[in-house]
Amino acid sequence: MKYRTIVADPPWNQKGGPARGREGWLDSNGPSRDLPYPTMSVEEIAALPVRDLREEVGCHLYLWATNRYLRDAFDVALAWGFRPSTILVWAKAPMGGGLGGAFGISTEFIIFARAGRLGHTGRVTGTWFQWKRPYRSDGKPDHSAKPGAFYDVVESVSPGPYLELFARRQRLGWDTWGNEALEHVALDAPLVREGAGR
Repeated sequence: MKYRTIVADPPWNQKGGPARGREGWLDSNGPSRDLPYPTMSVEEIAALPVRDLREEVGCHLYLWATNRYLRDAFDVALAWGFRPSTILVWAKAPMGGGLGGAFGISTEFIIFARAGRLGHTGRVTGTWFQWKRPYRSDGKPDHSAKPGAFYDVVESVSPGPYLELFARRQRLGWDTWGNEALEHVALDAPLVREGAGR
């Protein structure tokens, strides 16, 4: 199967922020906790055979990136055969001190990129969004989960068929790849480690 729209939220190789001590969160200069899933290097992510999954007429890519990996995400999009076009910003409400040093980071980025000549099916005014964070059933933020409203935006701008790489859950009408969701596609790449699909 080939796809006209691909969403990817790679497990960038970074820490999850200050470790939690008995007295609460340690300061931002303290030890960092590991993320609750396996991570991949930029080279491993770039080596994934994503270009093999694109529709020949063209394809849209929505590539999530953190502040630390924003520059690398452009290289990944290019390695996958896409031309970066626009940066979308998720402006999250701050929680506590947040990650980061001099500035508490409360944003995530999505690089919208294109391959071929696929047109858009709709238009959204603006490039930044204040989507609500997804929460788990216990009332805590669902780490690294993306808001459902993001997928609504994707579907309003880009045509299907749709594929989400590093998917955490199923979405009606989408195929997925990732160790937290039912896999509909197989990626054959020597650098894809067991469990790294998130």
